[in-house]
Amino acid sequence: MIKKANRVVGFMDIGTNSMRLLVVRVDANGSYAVLSRQKESIRLGEGEFSDRVIQPEAMERATLVGARFAQMARSFGAGQIVAVATSAAREARNRRKLIDRLREAGDFDVRIISGREEARLIYLGVASDTRLEGENALFMDIGGGSTELIVGDQARHRYLDSLRLGAIRLTNLFFPDGCSEPVSRKRYTKIQRHVRTSAVRAVQSLSRHSFDQVIGSSGTIMTLGQVAAHCTLGRPLERSDRFAHDEIKQVIADLAAMPLKRRVQVEGMSARRGDIIIAGAAILDTLLDELGSPDLMVSDRTLRDGLLIDHMLRDAAGPGGADGSHRMDSVLRLGRQCRFDETHARHVADITHQLFDSAAGLGLHEMGAWERELLEFAALLHDVGAFLSYSDHRHHSYYFIRNAELLGFDDTEIEIIAVTALFHKKTYPRKTDPQYAALDKANQKIARDLCVLLRIAESLDRSHRGVVEGVGLVADGAKGALTLELTSSGDCHLELWAVAVHMKAFARSFGPSLQVRIGPQGDCAEDEDVLTKSEVT
Repeated sequence: MIKKANRVVGFMDIGTNSMRLLVVRVDANGSYAVLSRQKESIRLGEGEFSDRVIQPEAMERATLVGARFAQMARSFGAGQIVAVATSAAREARNRRKLIDRLREAGDFDVRIISGREEARLIYLGVASDTRLEGENALFMDIGGGSTELIVGDQARHRYLDSLRLGAIRLTNLFFPDGCSEPVSRKRYTKIQRHVRTSAVRAVQSLSRHSFDQVIGSSGTIMTLGQVAAHCTLGRPLERSDRFAHDEIKQVIADLAAMPLKRRVQVEGMSARRGDIIIAGAAILDTLLDELGSPDLMVSDRTLRDGLLIDHMLRDAAGPGGADGSHRMDSVLRLGRQCRFDETHARHVADITHQLFDSAAGLGLHEMGAWERELLEFAALLHDVGAFLSYSDHRHHSYYFIRNAELLGFDDTEIEIIAVTALFHKKTYPRKTDPQYAALDKANQKIARDLCVLLRIAESLDRSHRGVVEGVGLVADGAKGALTLELTSSGDCHLELWAVAVHMKAFARSFGPSLQVRIGPQGDCAEDEDVLTKSEVT
């Protein structure tokens, strides 16, 4: 037996305030060794949140650091770089430019993830290094642009949320000229009032979940924990340290009373965080107030550690394993919330797989397992918009999918699924369609081809009775055409009529013209077993 080789992988978290790199050697036996941890302040969200545009200076900083981190990862032998971007990137109107700049400068792709997916990854990273011993914990991560809240135990999360509250976001809002002077009690109270209003729904939701401890992570909380350890314990922060809310309050009050020059000199304070620490601290202080002032533990694990755990879970499970199940659960949850016809959706998904595999076997496309999975998810969700209204339901389906924050998916994957569902009937995708135009050229082709396969599959269950049981594409070398062979268990005239509408779309995506042949056991076979393109256009 050939022993599986060890691999080196780089994990990059492109945050609103900082960019973090984790380089790991993943061993064949499932263990890993950390080769390097790096962190650099890039202030990607500086000046962004008012107009949702990443500023040129911030984009330049991100590009330079990203390229340097990629080079560093490869110097350790990394054959793969897994990179995600969070709040600043997902809210920016020019995020595509950022992705393109990083790809050009560092030769790696960046996935933009939703707030709830960010929360899930943070949970994986922090929980993997925490001994909860059967207890539930509230995990709180305060970043530059967002705050993630998670309730879970060692095994799984039970609640995920992401709030548009972050240290840079609130500094931009309440200190537009910078937080260089002491912060008055009046201004601090004003920040708290904003946090309380923004978090009211989350606090109400958290009241329905029990937890035994609060574990904080990321820059703001780590910095406050380090300062608190020096102030109250007279030493650096240790893993087992636990702080009362009153101790955190005192640290915040002391820092707020200082000008920036003095603030950055406090033992445990990061010089690059001094100007944003007060706004970030107000988020933690207010949330602890609203939750009854529980004690706080601090973890040095972050989202980049969650990327590692997620990667290893996927790798261990293999195709269709743990990660696939996690993604499928998220898709089915949305479908059931929208009261979709699950039997129809699953049947359409099965037909899309048959079409996809058959077309691949004939060399009609070069798509692989990733695109096949996205097609399945689009097939399952293509009709969810009917929950709102069947009229124009494809647009409603796009909206639901695009805004559902499906777990386990990045922004591009969700967009491809949503666009595929949007064009599962009616018009062929055009460059003037804003949803289609939002994808880059390569992903436009994927969505275009997937939506054609979905159109045919959905048409072949037009009656929602599952009468078409099997499909396959057969090449006719002499005529230069393709035949779609069907096996049916009953009358499928409605399906034949419906699929005929999409013959031209199939030819535009895959080239050859298409005709349909019904197998001898089908009820339609006794009338006309072949339907050609010329007969339906």
